[in-house]
Amino acid sequence: MSIDEAKVTTLLADLVRVESITPWLIPGGSGERPVAEAMAAWLADLPVEVTFDEIEPGRVNTMVRLRGSGGGPTFCVNAHADTVGCANWADRALDPVIEDGRMIGLGAADDKSGCAAGLLAVRELVENGTKLRGDLLLALVADEEGVSIGTEHLVERHTADAALVIEPSGLPRLIVEHQGFGWIDVIVHGRAAHGSAPDQGIDSIVHMAEVIQRLDRLDREVFRANPDPRNGLTVFHTGTIQGGTDYATYPSKTVLGIEIGTQPGEHLSNRVAEIEAIFKECAEILPGFRGEVDVKLDREPFRASGHEQLQAALDAAAVSVIGRPFEPDGLNAWTDAALMQGAGIPTLQIGSAGGNFHAPDEWASIEELTQMARIVTEATRTFCGVDGG
Repeated sequence: MSIDEAKVTTLLADLVRVESITPWLIPGGSGERPVAEAMAAWLADLPVEVTFDEIEPGRVNTMVRLRGSGGGPTFCVNAHADTVGCANWADRALDPVIEDGRMIGLGAADDKSGCAAGLLAVRELVENGTKLRGDLLLALVADEEGVSIGTEHLVERHTADAALVIEPSGLPRLIVEHQGFGWIDVIVHGRAAHGSAPDQGIDSIVHMAEVIQRLDRLDREVFRANPDPRNGLTVFHTGTIQGGTDYATYPSKTVLGIEIGTQPGEHLSNRVAEIEAIFKECAEILPGFRGEVDVKLDREPFRASGHEQLQAALDAAAVSVIGRPFEPDGLNAWTDAALMQGAGIPTLQIGSAGGNFHAPDEWASIEELTQMARIVTEATRTFCGVDGG
């Protein structure tokens, strides 16, 4: 197989150098258009179909289709082309370097390694003269680091018989489930009044303090006491808080922004019910207490279903490349795999090793990325079928 570490290093470095920060997260980020054009240029000498599905100005999915001869299944490989920001290491984030077999650079692991693996697999299949029966659809999507408008757009307009999402998790982990999450504003209402009129004012900040104490208790006594065997602790943390207008006035409204997880089999409605139970407790001890929940984003958990054929192909490829099959596992994070499976497409997730995600000196293992690109290539052959094979 001609995928080697030199080719992997060159392509990944070229992708890292192209800034593709998601503007949903970081205003002023370039989005995916520049890196989409770079990836299309890298594929220009190959007989594949490359299109840009524009979702919003500057926000594109790069769709690469290697058509088969017909009669085989369509296999979608999904990796995201956007990255987070780099404010804490802007002087070097787009200047990739190699240290101890690792590439350091913004998005090197999350998720330009995934894009590189898919691109290298396409090139390998074409240049080796592989005649697939089914189609390989490589979707290099937008906005996974934002609100996943790329994969939402993908599943609305394209279909496949199975999907492989690539996110950095390390070989030989095979992600078969992960948590969902919600972004929620917990709102507590008070009553504005002059600071010298306690008989008229209701302090929304003091009331919110009682809510926060009970949310912390929920985290300690329920979530932390009952970790999921595969997905770990149910995610919970506060993110933002706003309240009051000035020193001299009782605050009439306090808003706490939280991120809170859901395990497979749960829904965000379970978490909302828990928060509403906290409101009921507070109302019993705090005269005038009033709270409400405003769900800003709701992402369902992921659990693979109907994926047996794809897993068999991946396991065979893994045995060939790294000498052992994949090991099913879960995540306490969320990925676009949930949207792919939610659209009725049997989905699994793999990824090569990396670290310092969303932080300075993000890194990707060149050795594992090379192995992963080879695994994707071999699994595609097996899943899609090969003429004469």
